[in-house]
Amino acid sequence: MGSLIQSVDWLAIAPPTVTAVVALVVLVADLFLPEGRKPLLGRISVAGLLLAGLSLLPLLDRAPRSTFCLTGVSDRDACSYTADHFTLVIQLLVLGGALLTALLSMSAVRDQRLPEGEFWFLLLSSAAGAALLPASRDLATLVVALEVASLPAFALVGLRRGERRSSEAALKFFLSSVTATAVTLLGVSFVYAATGTLHLTEVAEKLGHVDPRLDTLAQAGVALTLVGFAFKTAAVPFHFWVPDTYVGAPLPVAAYLSVIGKAVGFTGLILVTVVAFPSYASVWAPALAVLAALTMTAGNVAALRQRPERAHSAVRLLAWSSVGQAGYLLVPIAAAGYADDPAHAIGSTVAYALMYAAVNLGAFAVAALVARTSPRNRITDYRGLYARRPLAALAQGFFLLCLAGLPPGIIGLFAKVTVFTAAVDAGLGWLAVVMALNVVIALYYYLQWTAILFRPAEDAGTTGAAGAGETAPVRIPLPLAAAIALPAATGIALSGAPQLVLRFASGALL
Repeated sequence: MGSLIQSVDWLAIAPPTVTAVVALVVLVADLFLPEGRKPLLGRISVAGLLLAGLSLLPLLDRAPRSTFCLTGVSDRDACSYTADHFTLVIQLLVLGGALLTALLSMSAVRDQRLPEGEFWFLLLSSAAGAALLPASRDLATLVVALEVASLPAFALVGLRRGERRSSEAALKFFLSSVTATAVTLLGVSFVYAATGTLHLTEVAEKLGHVDPRLDTLAQAGVALTLVGFAFKTAAVPFHFWVPDTYVGAPLPVAAYLSVIGKAVGFTGLILVTVVAFPSYASVWAPALAVLAALTMTAGNVAALRQRPERAHSAVRLLAWSSVGQAGYLLVPIAAAGYADDPAHAIGSTVAYALMYAAVNLGAFAVAALVARTSPRNRITDYRGLYARRPLAALAQGFFLLCLAGLPPGIIGLFAKVTVFTAAVDAGLGWLAVVMALNVVIALYYYLQWTAILFRPAEDAGTTGAAGAGETAPVRIPLPLAAAIALPAATGIALSGAPQLVLRFASGALL
């Protein structure tokens, strides 16, 4: 019997640990800071996320590091935490996205009079859980990380006190998520009953030769385990919470959910399907392929039906667009179940997620800028934005073209071609056709919004009066300007060398 005393690899666990420690520092500091000094909490949070991101650097270009491993057993790979290339790429996405969200939030917290201590503590706590999840290599740690990322997000959505829409959004998000989590836990318990282990590598080994009497139980466990992660990705039919939650939440929180929430869901799906359940690819691969087709179709059709003059139509369109993008992200995961090289297919999903994270956060940042003068945030409020704020309009146009996959958003086009190729290589020709049709549908609403940005303000009439009447633009807060400039610079740089994204994303997962 091996020793029960283990040394902890603190360098490997540094990214989520630093984030969690800074969250506790913010919580304690909030108790002692006077009201006029509360903005210091935001700066501490940004610094903490930067430090957590920098803690990834010593782990790059090194062999995978594992900790919290089983002792006294023959399988040395049975560890609960592994910092490999896949982990580091997702942690970079999570911490980078959380940092942009923090920059986006610094002015919004004051403008909307949100409780600053609670906001920053909840955001950092959720980011810590999201950073832990890609390193999790057992089902228990996966579920715990999923809930640590999710539970603070419920509170963030409902943080606008006295706002009915915010409270309803938080309640809908909470009830839907709790139901999905309960189903996932039931699935995990079935998998444990069939295999006698929770570690992903051991589950994969034992599912390969499970007792025939337990085969149905194992199949049910595999299917149910996927439900919670499918909910986080906003896959159909687990997507109904998305538009109301995004509209009811503070705009930075909606941006956070659209990127980090999805990263959590897709990371969990990748780990449980490709690492833990490869022998049951015949169960999950067809299911994910159908989910991908339904999700991209439902999201794009709903986005197409949004009326530009409707209140909050800009956020609703971004919400439904994110559902459609989730469908594209599901395609390579489904393809991994059919492919000879699953790691290559997974690299396509990670590359697409990196592109989507940068440009979608940028689109939300411009939406937050427009919301400062047009609180109803209609698409028609963007009419004439180029005349008032040319750089913001150019940035938003670039972000929308990236999401559409059109030049000059080369990175968006490259990401879509990569996903399309993964489907074709896996023999999923029908899914590639569905994706192509959906890309054409999405072109309409992305291009419609882009055209509105450059229309003369005088054509807006009374519909866009809030935006058109802005003759002397209010100065943009520096953090908000940075939240727009950083994604724009990233998108432009990656459009110049898109192959670097795929090369960086294609880490050794298996």
